[in-house]
Amino acid sequence: MNTLELKKMANEVRKGIVTAVHSAKSGHPGGSLSAADIYTYLFFEELNVDPADPQKADRDRFVLSKGHTAPGYYSALANRGFFPVEDLKTLRHTGSYLQGHPDKKHIPGVDMSSGSLGQGISAAVGMALSAKLSGDDYRVYTLLGDGEIQEGQVWEAAMFAGHRKLDNFVAIVDNNGLQIDGDIADVCSPYPIDEKFKAFGFHVINVDAHDFDDLKKAFDEAKATKGMPTAIIAKSVKGKGVSFMENQASWHGTAPNDEQYAQAMADLEKVGESL
Repeated sequence: MNTLELKKMANEVRKGIVTAVHSAKSGHPGGSLSAADIYTYLFFEELNVDPADPQKADRDRFVLSKGHTAPGYYSALANRGFFPVEDLKTLRHTGSYLQGHPDKKHIPGVDMSSGSLGQGISAAVGMALSAKLSGDDYRVYTLLGDGEIQEGQVWEAAMFAGHRKLDNFVAIVDNNGLQIDGDIADVCSPYPIDEKFKAFGFHVINVDAHDFDDLKKAFDEAKATKGMPTAIIAKSVKGKGVSFMENQASWHGTAPNDEQYAQAMADLEKVGESL
């Protein structure tokens, strides 16, 4: 896909996020929207995956460490063809396979069940080590929240990845600056994020999470980096694309009502028209 096509797809992914969370009357729109461009780049450009064969042995693995932003993950998977986009409306409904957090037993394209913060990166590092031990050439990617990296388990996994020189592993931090209780710098500052990953033996790249040219350069650089894992610190806007959600911590885990849903979709329609 070219940059314009990726922008258009990311806007569709955002529509799916807002629709799913509104339909569920619960969920996490803020961090799903901030990561929408990352999800889009991964699933439409970067990852070696096949919707027709979700379990193919040589596929790249993706683990959503900040599992509460499942609406973004699901919307990207659905738009990529892993399951019908229409099913996004069943998010969190009784009997739906689209649970509030990713479930690898029931959702095509999900490589790891996640939701307990800090655990996803550990599972992803294990997958990357497995590939090395087995001589497989698939790559492993994980997406973390910047509030999530306050968890100690994240740094145990980072230490291990750096020590084992897992150059088939990429950790992406969605740095939108906000968590459920407010500004991450006030709650328990993880800054400087880039220097911390460097200290654990990572090659570190800082990017604009909403610039597809930036993302392409970063992921290409990660692929070319040998002998060490890569951390991509992606500066983003929480709630990106929906005017009243942008940079508002209150939209971390709040669903829009009918009026707000209409406004959000109107915002995204305008973005689509401008493209």
